[in-house]
Amino acid sequence: MDKLNSQLFWKNYCIINENERLRRKAQQLNQENQALLSELKLKQAKGRSNPEQGSSLGSTANPNYDEPSKP
Repeated sequence: MDKLNSQLFWKNYCIINENERLRRKAQQLNQENQALLSELKLKQAKGRSNPEQGSSLGSTANPNYDEPSKP
């Protein structure tokens, strides 16, 4: 019984450590994602304010995107 308890304790310990590692990685990826999203929004805002310069984020960035028709 003690051997089984020790094995289960060790398994639980390993799972907790892996969970913590994955949580830290998820936080890092979330921060990176937020930074990239902010950068994208900034580029989009600059693209809208300077339409004569052109924007690499326009409809040509995705050839499958159909731009909405204007009324």
